[in-house]
Amino acid sequence: MLTCYDFATARILDEAEIDCILVGDTYGEVCLGYETTQRVKVDHLVTITEAVRRGAPHAYLVGDMPYLSYQVSPEEAIRNAGKFIADAGCDCVKVEVDRRLAGTVERMAAATIPVMAHLGLKPQSIQSAGGYRVQGKNAEDAKLLIEDAKIMEEAGAVALLLEAVPTEVAEIISQGTELPVIGICAGPRCDGQVLVFHDMVGYGGGHPPRSAKQYAQIYQPLLDAFQQFSSEVRDGVFPPMDTSPQMPVDQKELLQKLLS
Repeated sequence: MLTCYDFATARILDEAEIDCILVGDTYGEVCLGYETTQRVKVDHLVTITEAVRRGAPHAYLVGDMPYLSYQVSPEEAIRNAGKFIADAGCDCVKVEVDRRLAGTVERMAAATIPVMAHLGLKPQSIQSAGGYRVQGKNAEDAKLLIEDAKIMEEAGAVALLLEAVPTEVAEIISQGTELPVIGICAGPRCDGQVLVFHDMVGYGGGHPPRSAKQYAQIYQPLLDAFQQFSSEVRDGVFPPMDTSPQMPVDQKELLQKLLS
């Protein structure tokens, strides 16, 4: 699973046969420059999710429900989730939860909305979490996470996402559920892995975890290309005359007569 925020990138991911695409609220950080994901709005994410679906018609598409789009009430959660499913063509929606929102997940599932339950580090609640820290490092907290995973399965979630969870905890959860478990900074024992697109290609922005591997480094090539373009324009090298539009000779001569 990779994140995606535009049609052009979605086409590449589709050609690469990436199984799952997450249109994450990380869009707010890596594309809009927000310090956190909390300022992202539902309609904004739905619009870009539609574009991603057009670019990647074959992938399992997950829409990330933004801050306060599902926490207020089950009714509002269902209404907003419906936009991702019906309007944007998502296969499921992702919500950051613990046992306190089990009833909301259950109501959403009853309304035929597939839900991926995001456990562990929850960026939408980063202030109360005390920053970007691994969750479940002590035995008591780990036990609560394991219980929350089972609660979400019983509430009707179709998948789990574990963020910043110790490998041992992620393995216990993965082995103890029939649901697919996607990890990010949660070790290799999950059923799948997700990375933020900007993190894995070295594009910059957001809060990349230390475990995020860079498979490419596109920042420097882009910087080089932009600087070369700027230099060539300033030096009069681009665009070259031989590839620029030219008038037919007779029309050029006629124009000179008309202007004389």
